[in-house]
Amino acid sequence: MSEYTEELETERTMKDQFMARHPESPFVQGSVYDFHGLEYFPIDERFFVAAKLERLAEPREAFLRTNRDGQAAMRWIGELRFSMGGRALRLRVYHAGEGVGTSVFVPFRDATSGRETYGPGRYLTLELNESDDYRLDFNRAFNPYCAYTDAFECGFPPAENDLPVSVKAGEKVWSADRNPHGPSSAVTALLPPRPTERSPPKAPKRARTKPASPRSAKPKRKSVARLPKARPRSKVR
Repeated sequence: MSEYTEELETERTMKDQFMARHPESPFVQGSVYDFHGLEYFPIDERFFVAAKLERLAEPREAFLRTNRDGQAAMRWIGELRFSMGGRALRLRVYHAGEGVGTSVFVPFRDATSGRETYGPGRYLTLELNESDDYRLDFNRAFNPYCAYTDAFECGFPPAENDLPVSVKAGEKVWSADRNPHGPSSAVTALLPPRPTERSPPKAPKRARTKPASPRSAKPKRKSVARLPKARPRSKVR
């Protein structure tokens, strides 16, 4: 076992211990009592790749859709460019604002999303540096807390962060019963059911009258205005 593999295995064991017992664990806070250990793809160093951050001239405000059909306000700071399997790829990088220091996160989806991995996407985190050279480690890709329980709200990757490759590295889906196909399916599952639309009542049918035959039909009499009777002329005295 290489030093890199051993380090990752230790991290995963410690994370299982945190998830099982720590008060800030999503399983503890969300009262999810069937924790059985997180599942991962086998460690594969082919998914540990070099990347270059191309920063925007100025960070831009961005909003990521959440599982509660809300919007998580972020700062889009640039794009990571890298290659995987001979393909040039890129991912947008976001900063969550005050309180996180130089930590940034990279939400993404790939061809395994909705199958082996959580449908709405997974996360990577990085610490910003001055050189903007990084090592993207997809073996450390992890699920957002909303993958385990609806008690948490989390932002989903934008369409620009959908990778056209299979990233069989990092954390797998927690439960097949909690694996929506994509962000829209996750949102729909939490929305209240819409009231069923009732069709408007049909107008009552009018009774059809049988038209009279030409022979039996009697011509209508025309009403003639009656003139007032002439009054007798009074005699002149």
